[in-house]
Amino acid sequence: MGFHHHDHEDGHDHHHHGKGASKRALLTAFLIIAVFLVVETIGGFITNSLALLSDAGHMLSDALALLLSLIAVHFASRPPSAKRTFGMKRFEILAALTNGVTLVVISLFIFWEGFERMWDPPKVASGSMIIIASVGLLANIAAAMVLMRGDTKNNVNLRSAYLHVLGDLLGSVAAILGGILMWAFGWYIADPIISIIVSILIMLSAWRVTKESINILLEGAPSRLDTTKVEQRLSQLTGVVKVHDLHIWTVTSDFDSLTCHLVVQDDLPSYPVLNDALRLLEKEFGITHATIQIENSSTVHGDLHCQATADSHDHDHNHEHEHNHDHPHDHKQHNHS
Repeated sequence: MGFHHHDHEDGHDHHHHGKGASKRALLTAFLIIAVFLVVETIGGFITNSLALLSDAGHMLSDALALLLSLIAVHFASRPPSAKRTFGMKRFEILAALTNGVTLVVISLFIFWEGFERMWDPPKVASGSMIIIASVGLLANIAAAMVLMRGDTKNNVNLRSAYLHVLGDLLGSVAAILGGILMWAFGWYIADPIISIIVSILIMLSAWRVTKESINILLEGAPSRLDTTKVEQRLSQLTGVVKVHDLHIWTVTSDFDSLTCHLVVQDDLPSYPVLNDALRLLEKEFGITHATIQIENSSTVHGDLHCQATADSHDHDHNHEHEHNHDHPHDHKQHNHS
């Protein structure tokens, strides 16, 4: 069995550079939020504003989320070992899941509290509320701008922390708006109404992050990729007879992996087909970590757990619990790490 090792140093350097930028962004944002958290928490109790207290609650969750994300980045940067061949990269996804679930729970709590206050809205010190919420807004804007320097698009861990801060920013804007309505018109019901609206908006964003994290942990295919299309493109390569046992999953943010078997024509050398497949996966789908096994008609498989796509239901496996090793030159496998 032959092995090809391809080292894309530039790609890995870029990946580590992105991690470094994300770590610095998380640390700076954490310090900003932690400082203003104390101010807003005290202000919320003094003014008796649910909108302000909910904003402070989000700010507390922000600080914890940012701290958790920082810890996750630290663990994820550890090198692989014999027991953990991918290292601890999944720690970032666990952090993102925790942050997402926490946001959903906090949002549900604020929604319920706001609903109860709808029937008997208490008086709020609107002037002080506006001032404190404005300070919180500035802190959230600063933290959000810092986090945007990191990879919020591809890194689900950083994006979950960013959503925490963005939700908090919305809370600050809502608290200011509610404070103005109460100060100008005495509409104290604005406090719980705005809290409910903000909690719903935050819950929707949090659910998306939570769902994506769960999909990654369940080894689901990345949402950006259509596995049927990947299989179709591979099957169109010159010399490829069949594609089977295709699996695509996300190890951690911006790190997708693929494994598959390609059955090629018996009279063809397999390495050119392998190289064509690797180039196609990287160029068209952005997959740089692929393990591909090249086979011909003499290959006999045991029971394979094949991907259930529209094109893969009709493949015909000889389900014998043995492998034919009479033709070792017919097997080529590519490992890329």
